[in-house]
Amino acid sequence: MNATPKPTNGSWSPSLVAFFCNWCTYTAADLAGVSRMKYAPNIRTIRLMCSGRVDPQFILDAFSKGADGVLIGGCHPNDCHYAEGNYKCLRRFRLIKRMVADLGIEEQRLRLEWISAAEGEKVKTVVNEMVDQLKALGPLGIPKQFAEWDAEMTRLEHAAQTSQSAESEVAHA
Repeated sequence: MNATPKPTNGSWSPSLVAFFCNWCTYTAADLAGVSRMKYAPNIRTIRLMCSGRVDPQFILDAFSKGADGVLIGGCHPNDCHYAEGNYKCLRRFRLIKRMVADLGIEEQRLRLEWISAAEGEKVKTVVNEMVDQLKALGPLGIPKQFAEWDAEMTRLEHAAQTSQSAESEVAHA
């Protein structure tokens, strides 16, 4: 999954990764499409059988690969095709929300919405709102940070090796 933002006319455009439940939110997104509702093209949708199958690692992986935001969509409470999958998703979402905040990622970059199959208009609204929020926040830039951290670690490793070589020469003298 490559979520690197694509420049449009030389300007930055946010990348939004969405994990949508097959039975409700994905169907609503399809409804929005066939109804020709206009929403931001910045979204990359990943269909899961249930929002309860969203693993926190999926979210962290999306951010680490360049996503500026992650949207999770599932069935309304008590309407889950798998009875309790959306409650499982909600519990995980609350935990990952804390973890993402601890990593210094703004809370507006991660969102959970309950969207039924008939709510194509809500998909449009939520996606457009989230893209606008991401534009206001600016790029997250985690892949760039990884490159900077790797360069820093290389410099530290080189400095440690140089220091160790100098200590070894002094000990042999």
